Amino acid sequence: MRAIRNLILICCLFVAISASGQVPPRVLSIDLSNATITQLATDIESKTSVRFYFDVKQLDSIRITARVDSEPLAVVLKKAFEKTPVKFTIDPGGNVFLTKGREIFASLPYGLFDAERDAARIASQKEPSTLAQLYNQDEQGSVTSSQENKLVEIGNKSGAGQGGSVSLAGYVRDAANGAAIIGAAVFTENPRIGTYTDQFGYYSLILPRGAHNLNIKALGITDSKRRIMLYSEGKLDIEIKTQVLSLREVVISAESSANVRNVQMGVEKLNIATIKQVPVVFGEADVVRVMLTLPGVKTVGEAASGFNVRGGAVDQNLILFDDLTIYNPSHFFGFFSAFNPDVVKDVELYKSSIPARYGGRLSAVLDANSKDGNTKKLAGTAGIGLLTSRLNVEGPIVKDKTSFILGGRTTYSNWLLKLLPEDSNYKNSKASFYDANVRLSHKISEKSNLYITGYLSNDDSNLNSDTSYAYSNKALSVKWKHVFNNKFTSVLVGGFSGYQYNTRSDVNPVNAYKLGFDIKQLNAKADFNYYLSPKHTLDFGVSTIQYRLQPGSFTPVGGESLIARDIIDTEQALESAVYFGDRFDLTPSLSFDLGVRYSMFNYQGPQDIDSYAPGLPRSEANLTGTTAFNKGDFMKTYHGPELRFSARYQISEDLSVKTGYNTLRQYIHVLSNTVAMAPTDIWKLSDPNIRPQYGDQASLGLYKNFKSNTIETSVEGYYKRIKDYLDYKNGAILVMNHNIERDVINTDGKAYGLEFLVKKLTGKLNGWLGYTWSRTLLRMNDPTAAQLINNGDYYPSNFDKPHDLTLVGNYRFSHRFSMSLNTTYSTGRPITVPVGKYFYAGSLRARYSGRNELRIPDYFRTDVSMNIEGNHKIHQLTHSSWTVGVYNLTGRDNPYSTYFTSEQGMIKGYRLSVFGNAIPYVNYNIRF
Repeated sequence: MRAIRNLILICCLFVAISASGQVPPRVLSIDLSNATITQLATDIESKTSVRFYFDVKQLDSIRITARVDSEPLAVVLKKAFEKTPVKFTIDPGGNVFLTKGREIFASLPYGLFDAERDAARIASQKEPSTLAQLYNQDEQGSVTSSQENKLVEIGNKSGAGQGGSVSLAGYVRDAANGAAIIGAAVFTENPRIGTYTDQFGYYSLILPRGAHNLNIKALGITDSKRRIMLYSEGKLDIEIKTQVLSLREVVISAESSANVRNVQMGVEKLNIATIKQVPVVFGEADVVRVMLTLPGVKTVGEAASGFNVRGGAVDQNLILFDDLTIYNPSHFFGFFSAFNPDVVKDVELYKSSIPARYGGRLSAVLDANSKDGNTKKLAGTAGIGLLTSRLNVEGPIVKDKTSFILGGRTTYSNWLLKLLPEDSNYKNSKASFYDANVRLSHKISEKSNLYITGYLSNDDSNLNSDTSYAYSNKALSVKWKHVFNNKFTSVLVGGFSGYQYNTRSDVNPVNAYKLGFDIKQLNAKADFNYYLSPKHTLDFGVSTIQYRLQPGSFTPVGGESLIARDIIDTEQALESAVYFGDRFDLTPSLSFDLGVRYSMFNYQGPQDIDSYAPGLPRSEANLTGTTAFNKGDFMKTYHGPELRFSARYQISEDLSVKTGYNTLRQYIHVLSNTVAMAPTDIWKLSDPNIRPQYGDQASLGLYKNFKSNTIETSVEGYYKRIKDYLDYKNGAILVMNHNIERDVINTDGKAYGLEFLVKKLTGKLNGWLGYTWSRTLLRMNDPTAAQLINNGDYYPSNFDKPHDLTLVGNYRFSHRFSMSLNTTYSTGRPITVPVGKYFYAGSLRARYSGRNELRIPDYFRTDVSMNIEGNHKIHQLTHSSWTVGVYNLTGRDNPYSTYFTSEQGMIKGYRLSVFGNAIPYVNYNIRF
């Protein structure tokens, strides 16, 4: 009788499989105590379309106690029958078959009529433990595809034959380590519908029901396709293999025509593999230095911190690392970037067409993303160079669910400083830095992911003097991504960023002091993305930042110090914004990206604010009174809209025209009398006497690809206006100034230029050539100022360099050996110098030129490096490589700055060069 019952069950199962379509898993809950199998089946059948088949007499004595909340059917059954002899099988039609002690299978085994083969097959076959495995899905219902030629069926087959479109979404990940593939192009050719993965590797499309070839292309991975049959709304997670480059295939962009097809202009994206190819000083890959090779991005000189984008000052760039604000992006006097190259995944620079979700700075956004930890296995990298070493470890905490990545760098440069000549005045100098990164990634569910990022950096130096300099960045963020459905996603972020510096001298106990400054910010934001249709994608969100700034403290060190304590009042402010954007295609050729951001800035108490007579210079003589504000009072509010507009007209598959217009507001300023960003720069919030900066930029570009999109070319022109940029008066005191508004002045500026870029994307020889012609001019013609600069006429800014030409080339001789070249030329930056002398009040005085009227000599430098890889055997514990190169190959003595001194009644000028010789370097790298 038992054999007959089993035969009947198998026959029923076979008929059910033949007659049923695929039904996706259902999520349900149960709460049973000492229940029978019949009660369990009745409960589940009342909530779903699932049908149960079992022998009541055989299973009637079994009792079940289980509580399961919002889980797929397979998980519910697995937990319900955990401590019982009941076995279950779920067929593709959603029918459940229960047996006692013996398992049955939802398919006929291969070789049914060969008894020996049948027996071996059945003995070795393992029944799927969940319904998700039966469908090649995870427990939440997402299909995972790692095979290119296999047809993947998505959704409920009951939707077959119906018209209309449905949504498809999922993640694109690296098959080797589970890392998200950022910026991957996911698209179909017919119809032409596509999108790009976000910073989490997530994509969302709306496609017609039916069969499609889904293309996936990204930098550093093998171009791939997935054959899909889309019945209804569903999810498809895609695992991609890392690309093994042939000598004829070195790719530098995600999708070959992305520069032509994208609506945004003035956007540059580089991944860490490309960054590591460019030679830099001392041989360590440097995110900021590589960005300087791109058109429109400049620096005032060698080893200078910060960078200037399209005529903007260094403080007009928003620098983000995993949504954390980095106030000083450099180490070791500007020689090294604050970004650890082994932790960074990719970097994106927005020069124009800045998305509405960004704000707070006038010129550019540099957005760096860190890698997620390896979810498959423990791995890492390490490197050692002449001045620095680094170590990075990553791996799973819970495989395929929770991972970590931990990286650190440090320097041991003092040995090099001791080799300096005795007459260099830096023989006994000391300098050190370190930084540390940590990132935790946790998959809460198929719909939710949690990310925690921490960053710490510290620099300490003493340049052969009795004064030491130290500064540090600290940052922490928590990020939660939630997928409401295939069309609607959100990212919530909360974080802290801080920057501080101090100078200290305690050699002479009587004059021992410490001078300090710090800024802290708490930030929170919510970003939402709604994929309305193939023609419309909506972005909207809110953000807020709480600033707390200590402008300066001058305190004694030790009990013997006679220094008088002096502390400037703390400043506080709240910056908030709301934004909305729409990316839409009017026609297949004409697309727009429209956005608006409304920002508000509230300067808060407690604070005492001086008032001055209107129409007169801000000075003590024109002081009319002082107003005291209490804690929490809004002393001054600035607000206004910011417009974002981009348009693209695609003339052909390889030719397009783009235009854009942005307006931006900046409520925080840097006060500095140096041409480059320095550790001792002072950040200042807008207040009732210092207005926020405002700028707008219009741009127009032409983009053309050649030779099957393997060569990219572009020409972009721009015109930018800047209002209320802070400059300083002659003889201004910027440090420990309780009334800083009296020594700074508001200026207006304009910047304009043309940028040319040529990229060769494939082949043994690849790289790019960029040229920029630009001007950046400032003007101070405020009638209330006591003294006009340059008689109120325009004068060049400190970073005005009209001509800039850069060539980056890479040549791969074999899989193990390649060479890289970086050559750059630029006009010398402007300076103000003595041009004469005269007697006044019985003493000899110097007569200076107009502000920035003359220039230092032009800049030229060539760097070369060789990259030597170890063997490419897959199954070995470690893989190693060497990087050997020369920075400033020609040994050119490029002047960084000029200065003048009075010696025996004579004014003498000097030029300072940072590197006057060729600098060789070697680095050893290892990964495991």
